Amino acid sequence: MAQSPDVDEPTREYPSVPDESPPAVSPDPDPPQKSIVARVLIFFGVVFAVIVAACFGLRSLNVLPSFDNPFDKQTTDRSQPVLLQSMRDLSRYVAADGTFQVIVDLQDDRKYVPDWLINRRILFVGSGTVEEYVDFSALSDKALEVDNEKKTIKLTLPPPQQGDAALDLQKSYVVEEDRGLLTSIGDAFKSDTDKQQRVYQLAQQRITEAARGSGLDQRARDNTQHMLESLFTRLGYTSVTVTFTTP
Repeated sequence: MAQSPDVDEPTREYPSVPDESPPAVSPDPDPPQKSIVARVLIFFGVVFAVIVAACFGLRSLNVLPSFDNPFDKQTTDRSQPVLLQSMRDLSRYVAADGTFQVIVDLQDDRKYVPDWLINRRILFVGSGTVEEYVDFSALSDKALEVDNEKKTIKLTLPPPQQGDAALDLQKSYVVEEDRGLLTSIGDAFKSDTDKQQRVYQLAQQRITEAARGSGLDQRARDNTQHMLESLFTRLGYTSVTVTFTTP
């Protein structure tokens, strides 16, 4: 059928207007491969956490042995066997000993040189033991007079002797040490053993000298006398006389 010339087509009367707004973009779903990898990682993470929790639980119940830290500090002892160098028989009776402590304040410096440049001062606390003993190896035949009928004994002994101080390194320590600039630089290139030995020897000397006037000698005489009296009294002697010769 032929259309009327007075009637236009709709497309000509209302032309289409182009849409200027940007098209809506819908979020793309995760790729299938990434989703599978994420699920696998989560699964293994959960399994690992369960295994770790189970191990700690069994360890707390003493079912599993304890595991040490693989990075823990280890000490390897490669010391050589002990060698016997000498052996001797002792015929001395240690009648008394004393423990002493001394503070050594030793300073080395140079005249007309400032202390900050060349100086060495060490404050050392030394603890040592001194023994007082009676040597029975030098007794003569006349040192012992025995009367079996009267049950009496007379002993003539040498005077007690004092040994050198034995420094206890576990109870001795350095309190403070000051060194000048050049002294510190020089110590970095040489051993410090000689200086340590000097401090140790000085501490031993001071302790040995202090022990001589401490009454340790008289205590050794009394202890020796009481020991011998008790020994011979148990053997049936009624009178025990102990005298010491003059040094």
